[in-house]
Amino acid sequence: MSIDTLPPLRDVIRRFELQASKALGQNYLFDLNLTSRIARSAGITPETTVIEVGPGPGGLTRAILALSPKKIIVIEKDPRFIPALEEISAHYPGLMTILNEDALSIDWNRFSGHKHIKIASNLPYNIGTELLTRWIGVEPWPPFYESMTLMFQREVALRIVATPEDPREYGRLAVFSTWRTEVRLLFDVSPSAFIPPPKVTSSIVHLVPRTDPLPCLQSDLEAVTRNAFGQRRKMLRQSLKGMGVDPAALLANTGIDETARAETLSVMQFVTLAQRYRQLKSGTV
Repeated sequence: MSIDTLPPLRDVIRRFELQASKALGQNYLFDLNLTSRIARSAGITPETTVIEVGPGPGGLTRAILALSPKKIIVIEKDPRFIPALEEISAHYPGLMTILNEDALSIDWNRFSGHKHIKIASNLPYNIGTELLTRWIGVEPWPPFYESMTLMFQREVALRIVATPEDPREYGRLAVFSTWRTEVRLLFDVSPSAFIPPPKVTSSIVHLVPRTDPLPCLQSDLEAVTRNAFGQRRKMLRQSLKGMGVDPAALLANTGIDETARAETLSVMQFVTLAQRYRQLKSGTV
């Protein structure tokens, strides 16, 4: 399969000596059928501005550009990849912006001037969860992006999309993700699709921001879920003792049984606890 007239990725990596860095969580996708499938899953149109983190030698980048977006902004920390990305940019003049920056140091609202932003990335495993929580926690809300199509280790992806019906995976990440976004697990990616092959299966997750999520402060929701799931096998009256407020007062008038465990609560119930926690901390009850 060929999606453009640029050199094959294997030749690009050999020519620019782009050996994958284990420390940076780098694994290359050479399968153009697969990168094209990921790009199509993002719902890219001619009006879309795409943000891609960790493009590496540009496999997914090229698949995205083949769909004719309005623009693509790639953020690559490793300077070794910049010449290869510049080669792609020259092939698509005016469509590509390359930022040699650390994604963990970026103020994401700097991109809010663009319209119809979609984030599509094969995220480096070592920063994927951190970036996801930052994107979901961005203010103001609704955010600067319309959707996120992201690759994670499968075990992380299962924790993102979990519900109380999946008690082994359901936890803080699922509550936080589902609070503000609608999440779907799209498909798995075999380790054999990568060079070098990782030891785990990967999965693609699609997230769409909720226009009007249940109101609460992110810090309060994080505090409640951190304590509740920190001792997930204990009843809430016990696990919430580290909140700095009386668990009985926290659970009062919420309709939540103090003998319940964290894994049985819905996202709405966790938001209710976060709202109650804010009232108790501020002395409004």
